[in-house]
Amino acid sequence: MPANLSVRPSVRPVRTTRPALAAVARRRALHGWAYAAPTAVLVIGLFVIPVLLVGQMSLSDWPLLSGNQGVNAPQNYLDAVGHRYFWDSVVFTVKYTVIATVLLIGLGLGFALLVQESSRWTAVLRTSILVPSALGLASASLLFYALYSPQVGPLSPVLQTLGLADGPVTFLGTPDSALWSTVFLVVWRFAGFYMLLLMVGLQGIPHEVLEAARMDGANRWQTFVSVTLPLLRPSLALCTVLCVTGSLLAFDQFYILTKGGPDNSTLTVVQLIYNVAFQGQNDLGVAAALSIVVLVVLVVVNVAQLRAMRTGRED
Repeated sequence: MPANLSVRPSVRPVRTTRPALAAVARRRALHGWAYAAPTAVLVIGLFVIPVLLVGQMSLSDWPLLSGNQGVNAPQNYLDAVGHRYFWDSVVFTVKYTVIATVLLIGLGLGFALLVQESSRWTAVLRTSILVPSALGLASASLLFYALYSPQVGPLSPVLQTLGLADGPVTFLGTPDSALWSTVFLVVWRFAGFYMLLLMVGLQGIPHEVLEAARMDGANRWQTFVSVTLPLLRPSLALCTVLCVTGSLLAFDQFYILTKGGPDNSTLTVVQLIYNVAFQGQNDLGVAAALSIVVLVVLVVVNVAQLRAMRTGRED
């Protein structure tokens, strides 16, 4: 044997026994449960238990001041659907949801297209559009309540000075004006948020795809319709789910601005739940039944939207 060659001792592969593999698997499972436990506790404590309690209340005679008086199912659900303002509040909530969703997503997409390219002025535009999103909805509602006031608000005197109004303007005095005044508040508050979501989606579109469309002779509109919108579908679907869910659960802005008026013309479903529970009727059972109905509708709507998004992505 040559002197420069050394003999290496043979190394046997280490065999892992089944008990050792099982111990490793158990250890990993424990680590996973440890990471998931805080979130699970929060979900159970803040969602599962309250939903179960509301479900129990919806099946019981539960006055606000007297507590549980026994099961009366399904009377609460019959009283909820038969409430004199139930269908009016449903129609108004759906109407408001459609208007708010179209305006928010349309303006959000327009703003995102406007500021997607970095330049000297886009940073200023992005900041000015996004700043209202940092303000709480209740605070923004109080601010606009003061602006809309014909006594102390600045908007009415400005319109009179410009000759656009003959007298004090009551922005919240009629059903239509109250609705559109509230919609303007919501658009001002949330348009920047949806602009941010859609701008992230636009920046995620590969630049090479857009360049290929231009090289094939597509103009800006054709590129937007045939390339940008299809690739932006997941972001649009996310914005739609968030906007529809938030609009169906609208409460703060209408409670602060209109209190459901004039003549209950701007009464949303969530505000009806509040009124049934804490004003006038003081019936937590009927309010809980209304809450369960709203929860079921939200689940159905969100599942339908997610299925539509999945189908569109597969296509």
